[in-house]
Amino acid sequence: MTADLRQKILEDLAGARKHLAYSHAKVVKIDLDAELGEEELETLESFSSRFARYSDLIVSKYLRFLAREKDPAFRGSVIDALNLGEKYGWISDKETWRRIRELRNVAAHEYEAEDYKELYKELLRLSDHLLAFKAR
Repeated sequence: MTADLRQKILEDLAGARKHLAYSHAKVVKIDLDAELGEEELETLESFSSRFARYSDLIVSKYLRFLAREKDPAFRGSVIDALNLGEKYGWISDKETWRRIRELRNVAAHEYEAEDYKELYKELLRLSDHLLAFKAR
């Protein structure tokens, strides 16, 4: 079962990464300092959704899976999984991943209208970390 679960998680990661990369390629062409139309806003919404999905798969599924492989009794929090991820070299920097997790939560909920451009700029910046992530 463990091998099957690992394979399923890896397949989900690959698919989510592909979708995020597609949206990322479209978003980098948008001038986030200009007035945005409906098409750009729709592209940004799709991007933020894909950012949230991929980051959630990495943190909530993959890192937890690896933590349980190391310790079958692991039932720690997201922060615990990030700490282990950094300790074992599964992720490069837990603070960056904590921020990714925070932004995932912000993107999934309401935010102030005047702040949305800054949110997308930070999502775009941090998406480089997501896209560079390599499952082992």
